[in-house]
Formats: sequence, structure tokens, C-alpha cells
Amino acid sequence: MKIPLTPPKLKELIDEVIGQSPQKFSEIISLGLQADPKGHYYHWDKLRHLENVPDDLTHREWWLGIKLARKALYRPVPHTDKYGNPFVYAEPDVVRKLLHEIDIHGGGELKSSEQVANPHTRDTYLINSLIEEAITSSQLEGAATTRKVAKEMLRQKRKPRDKSEKMIVNNYHAMQFINEIAQETLTVKHVLELHKIVTEGTFDGEGAEGKLRTTDDVYVGDQRDATVIHQPPKAEELEDRLQNICNFANDENASRFVHPVVRAILLHFMLAYDHPFEDGNGRTARALFYWSMLKQGYWTMEYISISRIIKNAPAQYTRAYLYTETDDNDVTYFLIHQLEVILKAIKELLEYLEKKAKEIKSVEQAIKKSPNLQRLLNHRQIALINRALKKPGSVFYIESHRGAHNVTYDTARTDLLKLVELGLLEKTKIGKAFAFVGVDDLQQKMQEIK
Repeated sequence: MKIPLTPPKLKELIDEVIGQSPQKFSEIISLGLQADPKGHYYHWDKLRHLENVPDDLTHREWWLGIKLARKALYRPVPHTDKYGNPFVYAEPDVVRKLLHEIDIHGGGELKSSEQVANPHTRDTYLINSLIEEAITSSQLEGAATTRKVAKEMLRQKRKPRDKSEKMIVNNYHAMQFINEIAQETLTVKHVLELHKIVTEGTFDGEGAEGKLRTTDDVYVGDQRDATVIHQPPKAEELEDRLQNICNFANDENASRFVHPVVRAILLHFMLAYDHPFEDGNGRTARALFYWSMLKQGYWTMEYISISRIIKNAPAQYTRAYLYTETDDNDVTYFLIHQLEVILKAIKELLEYLEKKAKEIKSVEQAIKKSPNLQRLLNHRQIALINRALKKPGSVFYIESHRGAHNVTYDTARTDLLKLVELGLLEKTKIGKAFAFVGVDDLQQKMQEIK
């Protein structure tokens, strides 16, 4: 990846403009240029190529006006870079707009969704989202397996066969762990335990799980072309820096209000920047984001996968870090990127829920034609029959049904055997496990049940 061009320094630009014409400097200030012109928080590397520069300014003069506007909005992040310089962030219009949309779509709209609000179906969607985040967060850091294989492994509770599958199982357990500690005060011990869960059995050597790195021979690179993009702080500083991250995570000082979503994203950034572990830093940082969201009352975030969105455009994720490091430690670039990721994940989930609601309604319409089926089938069986109708030939297992709905083995077994008894599924054996497949004339069979 090409490293973004470092912007010209503010003092350099001020001296340059005043040296040419003090009146020009006054004119730039009087223009009232925004921190995010036209809703975009441009980095110099992009802005210097844009056309339609306002009021006949040069690109350097335009950047000067923008930086002055941003500087007035900067708020300190209680964390420093490896040189001791503070990080900052701003909340221009684009940030406030994204936060507002997340609060609407991720709050009221998602909470009012029938599938999320209904306790009978909530667990099914929660399990799906946990599985999705576990898979894609692992794939972001090199896990090589298909989503189909990974989902079957998690739902059937099959033991992982290789390192890639182990990473995915670990991530799944990590997401469960943060749910368990969501209401606790975050400690260094929690973060170390989280890392231990994420990396268990995936290191080439032993003993690094749940422990801070002890060397400085660590470089973060772009996996696609091996470009070194970041060298984190020294190992001797990590314990104090991690404690500082925990302090920020737990800070409830009303005089320094930080929007909950902003706080969660800053925690993600801080841990990823410090890179305190030999491996698994990204997975741990993203899990910490989820912990913070749950801790601050955003329980609907359990139903989205940010890693899946990031995985679709990994270069933008990396570039958000690089923009921050090259432009005066301005974390706003990363903040905006993550806000856009969260909003996209929420909207895609809402579309998915709407699609599933229509599918379930279609099955329910078919069931209404049979009073007996209406009485005999529960919501889990309806969901399974719906899938069998949509995807003929789908194979169902007791363990996968159990994992999909978070029920006991006996409940899952009873569900499937009842469908066999009704003539809607056929029972067979694949390997050592019993398998269930929809009968060829499933829809006709449903209509025949009186």
C-alpha cells in the first residue's frame, strides 16, 4: 500500500501565506471554511488533487483554512503516540450526522424490528451475528476457510481441523466472553484474558497467549504487498498504556462527555495502534469495541458484524489509520470510517431482517392453509421448513439446529424428529451423525397435513 503524503504543517502554511500577503491570511479566515467541506473529511493526499478549489485559493491555502477550522474543533484523546504526542479528534457535521443515523437505525428502528424484539426469534439472529463476526474478524487476519464450512463447524460444535478454523472458534468464544463481562469495569486482566481466548492454539510457539509482547521487533504490514505501515510503541510502555486504555474505557466523568459510539471506536483505535500483542491485535481491538458498545447500553450492536464490512474494503480500514498518523494524530479519519462501517452494517442487517420476515410470512401463509400445521409447528421448525423450501436439498443436523437457535440437544432433536413424524423431513445418516433432509414434495406434504 502506498503511504499517504504527509500534509504541510500548519505553521509552515501560516508563515507562507502571511509572508506573501497578510491580507490573504485574513481573507482565508473570513471565508469561514468548514472542517468537512461538502460533507467530506479530506486528507491532504486526496484534497491536493481536487478541482473546484473555492474562491480562487491554491490547494495549500484551502488546506490552511480547513486545518484552522479543524483545530478549533479538536478534542484531546487521553492517549499519546509512541513519541509522546497526543491524539485528537473532531466532531464536525459529518460525524454528528453519522452518530445521529446510528442512534436512529441502531436504536429505535432495530429495537422495533419484530425479529429482534421477539424473544422467540432473538436468539437465532444473535447466534447468526456472533458467527458472522467470528468468521470475518478471523478472515481479516488471515484465516482461510469458507463461510459455509465455518458456519457448519460452529453450529455443529465440531472441533476445528486447522489453525484457520481454530481462529474462528476462538473469536466466537471471545464474543461470548465480552457478553459475560459487558457490565463489569474493564481491567487489564480482562483484556489479557480476551486476547488469550482469541489466540489460544494459533501461535507457532507457546506462551504468548494473553501476554504483552516483550520485544520491539514488531512491524505492522500490508499483507497484500508487505509494505510496512506502522511500528508500534516500545514493549516497556505497554503495561502503562494498556492501563490508560482501561481508564478511558471506564471513565464516566460527566464534565468530559464522550459519545458512547465515539468512545468505543477510540478504544478500538487505541489498542490497535499500541499493538500490545505478538498477534491477534485486530481481533482483540474489534472485540473491545463490542464490549464498550454493550457496556454503554447499545445492546443491538450484538446483532451486527463490523468485520464483515471491513473485510469487503480492507484498504480503507488501513488507510484510516495511515491518515491519522500522517496528519497530526487526527483520529477523526478513523472515527468517520468506523461510523460509516457501523451504519452500513446496521442497514444491511435491517434489510436482512426484512427479507427474513417476508420469508417467514410466506411459510406462515402456507401453514395457515393447514390448521394442524399451525398448531403443530413452533418458530424454530417454521424457520427450518422455510430454509428447506428455499434451498431444496439442504441438510440439517441436530447440532446445527441446536447451535442456530441456542437450545438444548434434546429440544433440537425433538424438533427434527417431529418434522420426520409429520412426513416433512427424511432422516438419514452421513458419517456417524444423523442428518435430516426435506422431502422432495415438501410443499405438497404440508398441504396434505389435515
